[in-house]
Amino acid sequence: MNNILIIILAAYAIVRAFDFLLDYLNYKHLRMSGHLIPDEFKGGIDAEKLKKTSDYTVDKMRFGFICTIFDEALILIFIFSGLLDAYSSWITGFGLNFIVSGLAFFLPLIFIKTALGIPFSLYSTFKIENKYGFNEMTLKLWLGDLVKSLIISAVMLSVLISAAFAIIAANPAFWWFWVWLLFFIFSIFLMYISPYVIEPLFNKYTQIEDESLVTDISSLMQKAGIKISKVQKMDASKRTKHSNAYFTGIGHVKRIVLFDTLLRQMEKHEILAVLAHEAGHWKRKHVLKLLFIVETGALISSYVAFLILKGDILPRIFHLSGDSFSAKIILLGFIASIATYPIAPIFNFMSRKFEWEADRFACDLTGENQNLVSALIKLSAENLSNLHPHRLYAKFHYSHPPVTERIRYLKQFIVIPRDNG
Repeated sequence: MNNILIIILAAYAIVRAFDFLLDYLNYKHLRMSGHLIPDEFKGGIDAEKLKKTSDYTVDKMRFGFICTIFDEALILIFIFSGLLDAYSSWITGFGLNFIVSGLAFFLPLIFIKTALGIPFSLYSTFKIENKYGFNEMTLKLWLGDLVKSLIISAVMLSVLISAAFAIIAANPAFWWFWVWLLFFIFSIFLMYISPYVIEPLFNKYTQIEDESLVTDISSLMQKAGIKISKVQKMDASKRTKHSNAYFTGIGHVKRIVLFDTLLRQMEKHEILAVLAHEAGHWKRKHVLKLLFIVETGALISSYVAFLILKGDILPRIFHLSGDSFSAKIILLGFIASIATYPIAPIFNFMSRKFEWEADRFACDLTGENQNLVSALIKLSAENLSNLHPHRLYAKFHYSHPPVTERIRYLKQFIVIPRDNG
């Protein structure tokens, strides 16, 4: 078993070292090229804004590196210092039933992890985001968001953990399928209730005052063959100056949400181009395709987890004194984070492919490409997005193509308007 543990630790070291190498390559590439205005952005960004963009990216990289080191150290110390064994034995000593012991095991860990992350969140919000003019939050608002997030998380996780452990106790031979089904149904349920129950707890959603914009958006969506329930504005500016737009909900509760910051930064036709891109994701069924792939992978993973967790191989490999089911989940999660590392770039590759398709759909739908190009330039400039990511880093970590590549792509084809009759 010692040999297996050595192999696991070696694999962990390789994965982490490769990740740090990617970060270093991205950092060095930005330092070498960050002062150069890409051809696609000439006239859309000046030297001063480009320097600010590079500085913002570097600061986030350095801070992200510190956060990663802290998180990884926390995991290693918890698992290999004896803390996990001691914590598991302590929970077991209370003699709780299986369901309650699962809650008692995981909820404190989640709250402790949240508490340890508070200093990092504060620094990111009130130091880095403040420094570059993005943060609009007060400490009172930040604390309010934290408390609400903790309450919501505690309620949802308590329900999920209790239900999952109840299923495992009631059906030890087939729990892998029913637990997967539980999480799948819950994720679909969240898509329905989140726009009306959870999201309004954090932001205010109102109708857009510009009636001509609402009319044009409705016409665009009708042309794309998409039914939406509402077009709303979100008061994002009370927290940040970052801008965005998105579809939320599913089925008859699907709606379009625009950040109020986006409405201030963009012209009407640029907003329509952005929403046409989002419409492309729906019409090309990208959400459903990703959901199918993710849930298929989750089902397979659930069965693999069932096979591993029903034995005592994990406690023997990691030298745990007991056979706690909850402790074995922690150990399995550690191994899974290593084994699934190569999967992330595959998903990102698919996501980038979907972005290309949505960009093309947007141009076909609107009959032009310049407004989407202009919108991407404004979004990148206003959000201080890195214009010089290292190619290898982008392939592993970017779910969207680098913006310069997207703009080159948009300019390369002749737009042929779609007939959506």
